[in-house]
Amino acid sequence: MAHIPDGILSAPVLIGGGVVAAGGVALALRQLDDRLIPRIAVLSAVFFAGSLIAVPVGPSSVHLLLGGLMGIMLGTGTFLAVLVALILQLTLFGFGGLTTLGVNTMNMALPGVLLAIAFGPVIRQTTKPAVRAVLAGLVGALAVLGTGGMVSLSLGLSSPHYVPIASVVIATYLPLALGEAFVTAAIVAFLARVQPDALKPALS
Repeated sequence: MAHIPDGILSAPVLIGGGVVAAGGVALALRQLDDRLIPRIAVLSAVFFAGSLIAVPVGPSSVHLLLGGLMGIMLGTGTFLAVLVALILQLTLFGFGGLTTLGVNTMNMALPGVLLAIAFGPVIRQTTKPAVRAVLAGLVGALAVLGTGGMVSLSLGLSSPHYVPIASVVIATYLPLALGEAFVTAAIVAFLARVQPDALKPALS
């Protein structure tokens, strides 16, 4: 349930999420390197496609987010990749909502960006493949849990009636976090061998 629909969140949450998302997008555009736009487009397309495959977990469903991987490879460009994919999903399939576009972008992009800032330099500079894989997996898992936590927080801050639902939502992200840890670690390990430059963020 990363795609929060319209009519659920309170105005302060919608405004706050919109401001954060707009700030992230503005920063990404200001630092954008035209030569790396194709990488942002490819990862946005992968995120778009992955989000269409939802796996039922309890009363909700989950799908690949790839926030950690995008954070490592794109930096703040993650905001652009996520925003474009969410607009397409909203337009084509009705996922999420127009008023919640900012909140959804923030929830899915911000954890990966922050974790990549913290762990990205070590992931790129270490000469130990095992350390790189473990850290990449950690970023992938924590990005998912961060998104789940922010979705739950968005619901909980909007109304006390959503608090029980919010606790269930975060629980559904636990198995996804494990899966994303393996996916992120495998992709980063592969890129480190064949194309190390791909792990340098498109945006600083």
